[in-house]
Amino acid sequence: MSRSRRSPRRRGAGLVRVYWRESRTWPARCKVLGPLPTENMKTRKLLEADLPALLDLYKHLHATDDPLPAPLVVDAIWQEILASRHLHYFGGFEGAELVSSCNLTVIPNLTRGCRPYGVIENVVTHAAYRGSGCAKALLAEALDTAWSVGCYKVMLMTGRKDEATLKFYESAGFDRHGKQAFIAKPPAEAA
Repeated sequence: MSRSRRSPRRRGAGLVRVYWRESRTWPARCKVLGPLPTENMKTRKLLEADLPALLDLYKHLHATDDPLPAPLVVDAIWQEILASRHLHYFGGFEGAELVSSCNLTVIPNLTRGCRPYGVIENVVTHAAYRGSGCAKALLAEALDTAWSVGCYKVMLMTGRKDEATLKFYESAGFDRHGKQAFIAKPPAEAA
């Protein structure tokens, strides 16, 4: 009987996590999951007080974005998000600083034995912390949450087309060839 484990291993100058099975073919089944986050990096679900730091972090998500509505509207939306059992916002903290985030939406479903499915969006890491393992740790936490509530699949969409980003998501457990996504946007308002 083989058991699966995640274990830190040395690779180059730092530690990485590897997924492995205890078996005679261990080297062939070893999959590198990426660098370990630093000792000070912690992940958790975001709280009400994390909103200002999250909004600041979102400046690293897109070069330009639509302006935010009035603070009362933003606060009301944040309260709605926090109150929903279907919406999960995760944060990666280096000490007290929010340096990475993503969100998971769990969608009830009438197929697949009425099991829900998940959608991960808004994966962002502060530019100074990219490559540190923060986003990968958050994606692992989001997937663990999805599996714990019975999701039969989790989808992640990205607008990025660069190969490094696509390989990053593959290394976090996502298959870029598993589904085809299509996007529809509302028609532009008449001038």
